Amino acid sequence: MPKLKAVYQTLLNKWYAVIAHRFFWPFFLIAGLLFSIAASSFDLIDLYVQLILIYVGINIILTISLNLINGYMGEFSIGHAGFMAIGAYIASLLTVNIFPPSAINFLFPVAVLAGGLGAALIGLLVAVPSFKTRGDYLAIVTLAFGMIVKSGIENIEAIGGPRGFLGMEKLTTLPWVFFWTVLSVWVIRNLVYSNFGRGVLSIREDEIASDLMSVNTRQVKVIVFVVSSFFAGIAGGLFAHALQYINPRMFDILKSTDILIMVYLGGIASIAGSIIGAVIYTILLEVLRPLGIWRMVFMPLMLVLLMIYRPRGIMGLREARLFVPLRDLLAVKFWKQKKKEADDAPA
Repeated sequence: MPKLKAVYQTLLNKWYAVIAHRFFWPFFLIAGLLFSIAASSFDLIDLYVQLILIYVGINIILTISLNLINGYMGEFSIGHAGFMAIGAYIASLLTVNIFPPSAINFLFPVAVLAGGLGAALIGLLVAVPSFKTRGDYLAIVTLAFGMIVKSGIENIEAIGGPRGFLGMEKLTTLPWVFFWTVLSVWVIRNLVYSNFGRGVLSIREDEIASDLMSVNTRQVKVIVFVVSSFFAGIAGGLFAHALQYINPRMFDILKSTDILIMVYLGGIASIAGSIIGAVIYTILLEVLRPLGIWRMVFMPLMLVLLMIYRPRGIMGLREARLFVPLRDLLAVKFWKQKKKEADDAPA
């Protein structure tokens, strides 16, 4: 056992040295992008598997963006599907009715970005009055918001009403999903580990103390909510152009529940946890597809069991070293060394 432990520690130290190298992330990102382009262009992967990977990427964006509110900030939002719906419909309307068909492939990222910006704008309108309250009121407001969005879309005949909206080309590909997924992870990771991110974490720990320490808690909450809504809209635009058909029922409370399950399965306040939760849940849904409607019973039951036996999830309040900035790792190492020296010093 001691030998195995030593080998494991040696391999772990070598892995830490690899991820700390300045060329690791550029190499990883370029390799991932090239692989996604090759897989999409030359059918290196089965089309069904490609679709599952696309859904995994979209769910990672949804999970990590909601985790920003529910995990890092400590609030509770259950209306994420509403922002996803806004992004999906805006992006779809642009590519079907506004943009010229000849340039639709080049303008697709603009449509997705517009969907994200539209969701962010609505998120701002929801956040400003919502954060005048505290506690569980945000859950009530966002639940009502999700229902309003679904009902509103169902009553707008110009976008198909309850029948849904179709006509989108299949513009969501593995390279585009890889790009937007990496962008969302990068932006949220940098936000969390910035000075602004420290303010977000302080709200979760103690909002009153955070306010007393000169953190503008209301402004921080609004900005975080807008950023989260933006990426939910991005995910909606990608989802619409992967499925090529959307309707209001796709964005009801069950969809918000799916995103909540992924957040709490992977772990609150953890980027790695968000990725793990999205991957496990998406694949598990496909594995359980032969069960039919019973899988929709199993998934909420899994959320209940998670809340009882592991409320923080797999990686709750922990982060994989891969996503922690080098300066933070060095700071932790420095203070551990100082503590050890203080403990070893003679009395």
